Amino acid sequence: QVQLVESGGGLVQAGGSLRLSCVVSGRTFSVYDMGWFRQAPGKEREFVGCINWSGSRPSYADSVKGRTTISRDNAKNTMYLQMNSLKSEDTAVYYCAADQATGHFCAGSRSAYAFWGQGTQVTVSS
Repeated sequence: QVQLVESGGGLVQAGGSLRLSCVVSGRTFSVYDMGWFRQAPGKEREFVGCINWSGSRPSYADSVKGRTTISRDNAKNTMYLQMNSLKSEDTAVYYCAADQATGHFCAGSRSAYAFWGQGTQVTVSS
């Protein structure tokens, strides 16, 4: 069974930075494409970004592009989300997701991911 555990959330001031981690256990991490999603109160879960199995092709939502970096360390079974210049609208529960890689690119669709973590709360104070 694949398990995903996020960490690193908390309260951050607007303009600050955070780094979230997602540790995967249960199967070989390097076979998975990985994604980050977030869900704000009263809103649908939305795509933040993703990274393919090798780490060579990250992809980002327009809302975070330019201030966000997704990376992975396959030796540590861990994916990271580094987000800078945080805004109040970044406040949400952040989820990591995994699915077996089938090509060169990770997917931006929520339905493409079979495995999900429990989420970690990020609150940006203005």
